[in-house]
Parts: sequence; structure tokens; C-alpha cells
Amino acid sequence: MAETGKSGFAELAKEGSLYPEEKLLKVKSNNKSLQISIPKEVSLQENRVSLTPAAVGILVANGHQVQVEQGSGKQAFFQDTEYSENGAQIVYSKKEAFEADVIVKVEPPTKEELELMKPGTTVFSAIQIGNASPDYFEAINKKKITALGFELLQDKAQGLPIVNAMSELAGSLVIPIAAEYLSSIGGGRGIILGGITGVPPTRVVILGAGTVAEYAARAALGFGAEVRIFDNEIYKLRRIKHKLGNQVFTSAIDTATLSQSLLSADVVIGALRAEKGHARCIVTEEMVSAMKSGAVILDVSIDQGGCIETSEITSHDLPTFTKYDVIHYCVPNIASRAARTATTALSNILTPILLKIADNGGINEMIFQYSWFSKGVYGYKGCTTNLEIAKRFNLPFKDLSLLTAARF
Repeated sequence: MAETGKSGFAELAKEGSLYPEEKLLKVKSNNKSLQISIPKEVSLQENRVSLTPAAVGILVANGHQVQVEQGSGKQAFFQDTEYSENGAQIVYSKKEAFEADVIVKVEPPTKEELELMKPGTTVFSAIQIGNASPDYFEAINKKKITALGFELLQDKAQGLPIVNAMSELAGSLVIPIAAEYLSSIGGGRGIILGGITGVPPTRVVILGAGTVAEYAARAALGFGAEVRIFDNEIYKLRRIKHKLGNQVFTSAIDTATLSQSLLSADVVIGALRAEKGHARCIVTEEMVSAMKSGAVILDVSIDQGGCIETSEITSHDLPTFTKYDVIHYCVPNIASRAARTATTALSNILTPILLKIADNGGINEMIFQYSWFSKGVYGYKGCTTNLEIAKRFNLPFKDLSLLTAARF
């Protein structure tokens, strides 16, 4: 019996070895390993950094190389050791920091930094059109850099994720800043933002009804201030009134109504979103000259040129100036005051984008496959591909969608 069973199994095994066997077909992968660099910020007292150590860990775990310039995260309280423990290589010179294929910054690269980049580099950063010049864009085109701007970068829902995140932060910060400069110590009228029993509340006028306005209004209402919001987009006014309730006064931008409100305003917040690459200037110098002495203007739109005629770019070192006895705060990177929070918000948006670029085979494939992503590109292979930038700085323009169509 044993011998029969043994020979039977052997026969079956021999017969089975002749049958064709299934084999898994290798699936083609477009995944591309990226070489990413995070340089140290040098412009305008920038305290943010583009990626957190945790985000670096995710990128490294997905097979990407990440290098971080020494001290990049210091102002946001991220230490070099945190980056290195998450797999980043710490580099000690500017030259090394700009040798990677993908540069992820916060502030626009300086001309010196552009010179350090190799041709064909991809750069993620802000643009800050209000502080830019034609030379800057010409230098990008000369190096054939693929440049993506935070102000232009869209998501699948055609929103502006980085703009919205930084707007939420800026809107939350402007009211405490206004309170500081309204005080006697801050050089203001010596009043609190809001009011107390028996004392009329302060009046806050907000120009624009977008994300900055919403968060600033929430904070101002929380202090007990009277809030007035102006915008020419009725649907925005309707939306913000719905979100905030009937506690706010809303109006279209009517010169007479706006002028009257400015006369009694203690705080004016300029939060109009740029149109065609430039913010609309709706408050004239004459209107500012008629405002209360010691009132405070915060022009959040200053990085897009500002919406108040008397606004001029300031810095965190010298954040204010006084004109017509009105205090002006015009710092373009307000979110940098909360550097760690802002860095985390930026990182949460940029990390999935970088992973998606790699999954699709590189930046070129990403641009050609996703129109929502390509909207963020303003420089590509020696050409300016954003029409508003080209018009404003009198630069030659090439439509990126035509380049995409030609490729296929």
C-alpha cells in the first residue's frame, strides 16, 4: 500500500509539472525618484520653511532624496537633527543647496540664488508680484527654469490651496496686530480693539470679502468690534454674511459709502485679492488723509501691489510707517509671524504634490497630464507662461496649453 501510494503521488507530481503555470505580468511604473532641496530663506526676514521634518520623512520613505541647508528650519523651531533623523542630508553651503533638481522655497529666489541653479531646475516658491521686476523673470527664462508660484498653484477643485491657507493665517493675525498698534504704547489712539461697557466699540473696515476678510472679521467680532466689509462681488458678500451671521455690515464698493466709513474707522484692513496679477487700488491718498489720527491700516494685499494708495512694502524689522498721522502696516509675509504653523500648513499642501509628481514620472508629465497643476506654472523652458505676468512686465508670452497640445 505504501509503495502504491508513493508511486501514485510521484506520478501526479510529474504530470503536474507539465501543466502551464500562471505568472504575474510586470506592471509598468512611472515612478521617478526626485532630488529635492530645501534652502535657507534669506529674504524679507522670512521665518517659514517649506517642509517640516515629518514631511521630509514621508518623502524619504517613498524613495526620494532630500537635502536641507543648515539652519533652514531654525526660525520655525525645527532643528537640523530633526531633519537628519528623518532621512535628510544636511548641506552646509548655498552652492550645494541649489544643485538639486527640485528646489522648494517660500520666498522667491534671489538673483544670486538663480545663478546657483542648474538649467532645467524646478522651483516652487511665492512670486510676490508687487516686489518683482522684469529682470527676475528674464533670469528665470535664461536658465530655462520651470517655476511654479504659490499664488497661482491650484488644486483639483480649482481652488488656490496655498493662498487660502496663508490667507486664513494672515486673517487670524491681523486683528492682534491691529490691537497692538491701536494701543498708546504702539503709537495709536490709545484704545482697545472692541469695547467695554458704556464705551462704543471700535470700527473695523475690511476691503474684500475673501478668506482673509472672513478670518479677520471672526477675530474682530470676537473682540467685540463693529465690522464693515466692502467688496464688489455680491456673491462673496452674501457668502461671508451667511458665514458670519447678521453681525456684519456689508456693502458694494461705493465711493461715497466707503469714504464715510473710512472717516470713522479705527482699523482698515486691505484684503482684496489680485485681479489680472495686480490688486485694485480703491482707497485714495485723499481718503487716507481724511482718516482719524492714530488709526491703523493693514494692507494684506501689499505683495500684489496693495489696494491702498499710500501703502509701501515694509518688513518685520520695520513693520510700520506713519502718513497723514495714520499708522500703516504693510508687511508682505504676515504669515511668517507664526512660522511654525505656516510651515506645517505649507508642508501639508506641498508634500502630496511632490509625491504625485514622482508617481507621474516627473514635472513635465505632471504639467502635461493635469491642467489644474499647470495653472501654477509661470516659467517653462525659457518662456513666460502666465499671461498676466507677461503683460505686466512686458515679456514674451507662450501659452502652456499650446505646448501641451503640441506634445500630443
